[in-house]
Amino acid sequence: MAGPRVLIFHRPARADDAPLARLLAEARLRLAEQQAGLFGRLGAKVVFVHGAAGSFGERLADAAPRGGGIVVLGSGAVPRLSVADARRLIDVAAGGGRHGLTNNRYSSDVCAISDAAVLTGVPPLPSDNALPRWLEERAAFSVGELSGRDRLALDIDTPQDIALWALAPGAPSWTRTIVAEHGLAIPRLAELRALAGDAYAELMLFGRAGSTTLRWLERNVRCRVRLLAEERGLRAATPLAIGEPAGRRPPRPPRATLGLLLDARGPSSLGEVVGELADGAILDSRVLLAHRLGPDESGWPAAADRYASDLLQPELVADPWLRALTISAAESDRPIVLGAHTLVGPGVRLLLRGARDGADGPGRAAPERG
Repeated sequence: MAGPRVLIFHRPARADDAPLARLLAEARLRLAEQQAGLFGRLGAKVVFVHGAAGSFGERLADAAPRGGGIVVLGSGAVPRLSVADARRLIDVAAGGGRHGLTNNRYSSDVCAISDAAVLTGVPPLPSDNALPRWLEERAAFSVGELSGRDRLALDIDTPQDIALWALAPGAPSWTRTIVAEHGLAIPRLAELRALAGDAYAELMLFGRAGSTTLRWLERNVRCRVRLLAEERGLRAATPLAIGEPAGRRPPRPPRATLGLLLDARGPSSLGEVVGELADGAILDSRVLLAHRLGPDESGWPAAADRYASDLLQPELVADPWLRALTISAAESDRPIVLGAHTLVGPGVRLLLRGARDGADGPGRAAPERG
């Protein structure tokens, strides 16, 4: 009996893509080929779905088989997936019934589905993040989560994420080669680690971070931490997945406390604002963009602008607001790193590994779990 099908969605680089976007597409394809080999060795049939026309939901409905089990992931998903993880996904996909398995039911990157026929009714979800919520809340599936949720939260959505992956234990050597050859190293990393190891300092963490990240910080850094957890579920909480009760007023648009400060003072004040609150910061700039421009990424500055901002390269950022924000971060006398969800989620523990052995005394860091 043939194993379940694995669909890997990949957007190839286009000729008019900026260099950072092309680099990201190439790295994601290399990862996808690695994942395809892993699933193939476990007996699954792997199918690549290329292109980006239409919503994720529409492309999934077109590509999914009309029966049998399926595993769905993007080409940048779960680079730290283990053989045991892949086997569990395949087992659920092959197990029948109405079951799913994902790395995170509220922000999915990989999802096994026991009966692909249900996907004929999937709505035009904007991304794969909301798929488990739709399965559970709209299609009456029982959805479980893989163990090692924090390890599996790492996702390669930006060039900066390649640099974060390169910091992880067991990352392939080619990730470090890409980082070195293309200047993707995390800006001001040594300063951030020194700050995290200083019991008299304070680190600000802003964006879609959760309680597990805060617990890790409490055990693994010596500095004080100011956590502003904002707009978690930004991409997964779509009414297409969770429904829209009759009579309920529309959900409020994204809002962020740091965004309100920048509304009043301007993006060039970022360094000053951080300096009033902490000695350095790790910031989810996508929450700031959602606050300013709404949750639809098509209205945001171009992806190439966002990638260059993450690397604190304002000379490559065309959007005036984002360029001013990036200049302020780059020129601040305090270390400020900008990025996306991966940076403030699983990226934190990769950035600050070993920080408890700080400048004012040794400590013992807890081992990474999952």
